[in-house]
Amino acid sequence: MLATVSTAVVQGVDGHPVTVEVHVSNGLPGYTLVGLPDASCRESRDRVRAAVLTTGLKWPDRRVTINLAPTGLRKQGAALDLPIALGVLAASGQIEAAAVRSYGAVGELGLDGAIRPVAGLVSLADAMEADEIFVPRSGAEQAAVVRPGQVRGAETLGEIVAALIGSEPLPPIVEPLATPSTDARVADLSDVRGQPLARWALEISAAGGHHLLMIGPPGAGKTMLASRLVGLLPDLDAAQALLTTRVHSAAGLAVPPGGLVERPPFRAPHQGSSAVAMLGGGSAAMRPGEISCAHNGVLFLDELGEFSVPILDALRQPLEEGVIRVSRAARAVTLPARFLLVAAMNPCPCGEGAQDGHCRCSDAARARYSRRLSGPLLDRFDLRVEVQPPTASVLLDGAGEESTAAVADRVAEARSRAAARGVRCNADLPAHCLDDVAPLAPAARSLLRKVLEAGELTGRGLRRIRTVARTIADLNGEDDEVSVDTIHAALALRTQPRTVLGVAS
Repeated sequence: MLATVSTAVVQGVDGHPVTVEVHVSNGLPGYTLVGLPDASCRESRDRVRAAVLTTGLKWPDRRVTINLAPTGLRKQGAALDLPIALGVLAASGQIEAAAVRSYGAVGELGLDGAIRPVAGLVSLADAMEADEIFVPRSGAEQAAVVRPGQVRGAETLGEIVAALIGSEPLPPIVEPLATPSTDARVADLSDVRGQPLARWALEISAAGGHHLLMIGPPGAGKTMLASRLVGLLPDLDAAQALLTTRVHSAAGLAVPPGGLVERPPFRAPHQGSSAVAMLGGGSAAMRPGEISCAHNGVLFLDELGEFSVPILDALRQPLEEGVIRVSRAARAVTLPARFLLVAAMNPCPCGEGAQDGHCRCSDAARARYSRRLSGPLLDRFDLRVEVQPPTASVLLDGAGEESTAAVADRVAEARSRAAARGVRCNADLPAHCLDDVAPLAPAARSLLRKVLEAGELTGRGLRRIRTVARTIADLNGEDDEVSVDTIHAALALRTQPRTVLGVAS
């Protein structure tokens, strides 16, 4: 007898529909699984058999053949356990084959018949070709975000079987919760004492989507500042929230109780992270890496000079295009990776390079440390500021600083001005429209010409200087042409740590 059950698999952040075809026939007892399953998928035989028996059902003592169609698509993980079990039970006559035909299913089975959550549930639910779907109860709210009114959450295999044979009602339809995101803005900018230049750069970075590099000795407050940047950003819109949720779900990250990631994510990977962990891929599922998990949010690279050179150079393409293309011999995926890069590093390996007479590093060590950051990567940092430790009087007697909420209001106003120009933020402004949205005053144009002729600015740097200047003008409430003072400010923010890095802008 033949039975089919709809399900799906995930590659990257996208789901692909899969049909589980189960055939039970006379002959020597056996179990054959075909259709490019990986090792964990092939192990479903033992999990499914144990789950069926402990649920009180019979395992067919005949030949069982299972095909996972389409056969050219690699199948991975334990998410196909539940549809395989339902297909076997239907093909062996224990439930009606027609009863499972209109349902999709996904979930890992425990040996006791419990249905466990799987990674990528949002993408899996979206891809399944069925009127209604069975998913693990613990992740049903996530699936309901993309399939409202079509998701039924179940805790055990027996619960679904009892509903399909009519002895128990179907599990109730699960709707997405109207619970607000739990990503509260806990770390407030008012906690940061002093640092007026760094705070200003942080505000410009949030308002315009400009990448920020902070250089300073340990304890100056670089990490403290970076961790508060995400609180300045506005909530994600519906499309951004859905895509970010799909990425986090595919990566196996926890999502808020409401099922949607509504606040910009903040990712801070360790310096020892591998290229696969940072960029994605590495398995049949081609999972998203840290740069994709930071999509629509902030990627913070602390101790930037300690990351491997190949990883740092690999950031150049996603910083420009907003995606990362991961290619392997058998497949290639394109993963979203539009993030705001914030990095922090010491002026030298010992960290004391900014203080005269305190550095313990040799000239060779300092040169080797600075060379880890290539010129093309540095060119992509719109803002580069030097962060010095605040004085004792500022730390002990300083007045209260401006709060995150106050700065976030100005950021929101600047971003609304960018939205009126048809872009998400000023960093996305194309070069061909800068003369219209950021016209230069004659003195400002003359200043930029001198800087370009002196070789202190690249063509990419010119565009970025103009977008930063447009952001500064927006924060100041200026709608007319960009003044020479604003260009001076943008140039100063871009060239501030040249004495530390020893590189041109």
